[in-house]
Amino acid sequence: MIHIPILRHGEPYKSLDVARVAHHQTREQFVEISQANAGLIRRDLRDQKTGREKLAAFSTAELIQICSRAAEYFLNDALPLGDDAQTAEDYVRQISATTGMPHVLARRNMGKIHGVLAEAGSVLNGLTRNIDWEVLDRGFGEFGGQSLSFYPRAESLGVVLPNNSPGVHSLWIPAVPLKIPLVLKPGSAEPWSPYRIIQAFIKAGAPPEAFSFYPTDHPGASEILRNCGRGMIFGDASSTSLWANDPRIEIHGPGYSKIVIGEDCIDDWKDYLDVMVRSIADNGGRSCINASSVWVTAHAEEISEALAERLAAITPRAAEDEAAQLAPFADPNVATRISRLIDQGLTEPGAREVTAAHRSSERLVTDGECSYLLPTVVLCENAEHPMANKEFMFPFVSVVKTTPEQIPAALGPSLVVTAITSDPELINKLVSSPNVDRLNIGAVPTSVISWDQPHEGNLFEHLYARRAFQRAVAV
Repeated sequence: MIHIPILRHGEPYKSLDVARVAHHQTREQFVEISQANAGLIRRDLRDQKTGREKLAAFSTAELIQICSRAAEYFLNDALPLGDDAQTAEDYVRQISATTGMPHVLARRNMGKIHGVLAEAGSVLNGLTRNIDWEVLDRGFGEFGGQSLSFYPRAESLGVVLPNNSPGVHSLWIPAVPLKIPLVLKPGSAEPWSPYRIIQAFIKAGAPPEAFSFYPTDHPGASEILRNCGRGMIFGDASSTSLWANDPRIEIHGPGYSKIVIGEDCIDDWKDYLDVMVRSIADNGGRSCINASSVWVTAHAEEISEALAERLAAITPRAAEDEAAQLAPFADPNVATRISRLIDQGLTEPGAREVTAAHRSSERLVTDGECSYLLPTVVLCENAEHPMANKEFMFPFVSVVKTTPEQIPAALGPSLVVTAITSDPELINKLVSSPNVDRLNIGAVPTSVISWDQPHEGNLFEHLYARRAFQRAVAV
């Protein structure tokens, strides 16, 4: 059986306490993962300076080059996995085995991780607004006619990671060229990506001491977030709410991403059907940047029927099938619980499921040991309905009837809003809204990101603070 060790400042460590994760299809034990207890994590985190000093010895330009080399190693090379070696194809099969993600989607996510590593310079420029890297190396300098100085808020970044999609790792990778060591708690079913990224970095020349990898339980995860100077947590509202009032912790919870079609474009809604489908279904609908609702001022019934027809064509396929677009739930109980929540929400008057008439089976289907939720489109008569602003980890979307006056107030917090409109008044409302984290104007799928734009929050501002800085003019 594959064994994945703890990494303590880059050093592999096998624990007597292990967690075993089953293959999602066969239910046989597939991988054994060493577990770190809270005491071990607390003890290790007494020394956070060493990793910081090792990274600080490199220039930013040198670390960008390391990222570039790591990109190719991650995508193509055989890298250490415990006592064994893991090829790129091994990685694809292994991540599919424990999460259910089809191979084709695993490869696409692999490409995303490769992209953020290969484009680390552009990413860093986007985060820092093109500050000269020498300012970051020295801690002070001149840029744009101003004196600037920055200092790190922390000696390490602790990250509690999810299981839903490898693409989320693009958010913490820039910590390395920003010279901040990483303390990672992987998702219980997805240790593969963070471990492989770390090994790619080390092979590329990054100091091993800058990377700690602690598979652990909830107390261990809390220990990481409490003891690292800065943190990130991914998860649902129940797990992230505990840290909502801690400014040291950047929270990545549900996205509630949306498409809004303005009155000026609504009659041409058919022209944007591909954008809507892609926003909903990309990556199996598992990402926080997938659209979970479409807000329209007219043609709601027609749009919901068209979406239901297109999405109903997405059906379960074998993990190896290159046409697979849907991932099963590794835990069948989760799929059952989500389906019941949707049915319960539909008991409230003012909403109906449109996809039911376009498919030949129930929403919840079982294929051997795998449970799938088939794409679901719900038509909501108004923004107040409980189903108007829900998010689930499969292709689910509500088509919501609204009025121009209700937008954007009725949208609520939204990670991404794609506004298909040329109406300057609507655009100004969205630009001014504090609830819109990322804004796309025009037919841009919510699932499309740009390397030179912060995805969710700004990691540079999370890790560094600007100080007032003046130098006396030499006489």
